[in-house]
Amino acid sequence: MDLEGKSLKGMFIKYIIPSIVAQWVYILYTVVDGIFVARGVGEMALTAVNIITPFTLGMFSLSITMAVGASTIVAIKLGEKDERGAKEVFSQNILLNIIVSVVVTIGVFLNLDGFARFLGATEANMLYVTEYLKGLAPFAFSFILSYSFEMLVKTDGFPQIAVWVVTAGSALNIFLDWLLVIVFPFGVYGAAFATGVSNTVVILLYLIHFFGKKGTIKFCSFKWRWGYVWRIFRNGLSSGITDFSSGIIVFFFNRAIIQYLNEESLIAYTIVTYVQCLALYTMVGISQGYQPLIGYCFGAGEKKKCRALLKYGIAAALVFTVLIVGVCEIFARPIVTMFIANTAENSALIDYSAGVFRIFSLSYLFIGLNVVPSGYFMSVEESSYASIISTSRGIAALLIFLVLFILIWGGPGIWWSPLAAEAATLILTVYFLIRYENREEKSCAL
Repeated sequence: MDLEGKSLKGMFIKYIIPSIVAQWVYILYTVVDGIFVARGVGEMALTAVNIITPFTLGMFSLSITMAVGASTIVAIKLGEKDERGAKEVFSQNILLNIIVSVVVTIGVFLNLDGFARFLGATEANMLYVTEYLKGLAPFAFSFILSYSFEMLVKTDGFPQIAVWVVTAGSALNIFLDWLLVIVFPFGVYGAAFATGVSNTVVILLYLIHFFGKKGTIKFCSFKWRWGYVWRIFRNGLSSGITDFSSGIIVFFFNRAIIQYLNEESLIAYTIVTYVQCLALYTMVGISQGYQPLIGYCFGAGEKKKCRALLKYGIAAALVFTVLIVGVCEIFARPIVTMFIANTAENSALIDYSAGVFRIFSLSYLFIGLNVVPSGYFMSVEESSYASIISTSRGIAALLIFLVLFILIWGGPGIWWSPLAAEAATLILTVYFLIRYENREEKSCAL
């Protein structure tokens, strides 16, 4: 990565577009699983995929925490011209990924049925949930490693490689879903296995880059440093919370919906979560796309460029927010019918799901204005601000408004709680931005 003599805005666009596209392709893994499972097995099997969501997001959150934390340190070290240090952080992080993934796989298989019940499996979908876990758990290493490689190849200055690799993995996943769910009826196990194999192929493709001649970041011998581990988790925690909070909320929303609404509402929520992920990860794509640039500028002491990048990030978030919310409001029913067959007997379910979808999509108005500044704070190692924002929008404020709105309006209040949580968190985000800017101005004056 070298910004000398280059347009900062041009580099910003060069980095965020591949990052956003890579996030969209990642979402395809889950969406395609849902579509094939719903059409090839049934709507009840689709709820099993939703119940597994906290587990898959938990794996991704571990990966994102380590990937963002490591890439932030690597970018700063590259900005400081410490290439050897960048390689050591990269190498230690990959080993850390492997250790964590082995622990996850063993933990799930030691108590498969108990873990399924903990996630919320019922008698009606217990078999589907355990089959999905059996297909997915052995590939914990591929979930965790693939995202680390995706982040670090961008930090190495090759964001386009990430797009091509992730796209290839997604195309393979679609083919294997069709093969193992539709052609050969392996059901939800086939869908999970297809996802695991696709992510494994993605890892192999990334290794071609890291063992090749291009780029700066390579594997090297290193001395294990616990200080790096702490710094990785500290810097990446906010991104990890952003991702894992989605799983926690799915966990609590599933229980609230079953208690205060019905099974049909759970199907509607399952569909909503797919598009919610698209909105959220578009903003994550902006955030993680410009993080290497901010980290590099921060390491080089170019604070004015850091502030300019923040403005570009917020502007990009606003543009994509308007587009996504507009599409959701106008095309709610066609999107719902991608998952539910458009038949007379499903008409009421489709209408209800489309209505829920329109309400839920209003929360997307504020997602980017919280997620993108949070990514900025991580890149300049203000991890406390980033973690508070992520915890508020993803867990604390959302759970508070979920309980409050259920008490006031009953079950229908569930659908309005994300909008209130994002709006409340935005107040906190603005406060942190003003506080940080004032502190920086005083620092420059001294």
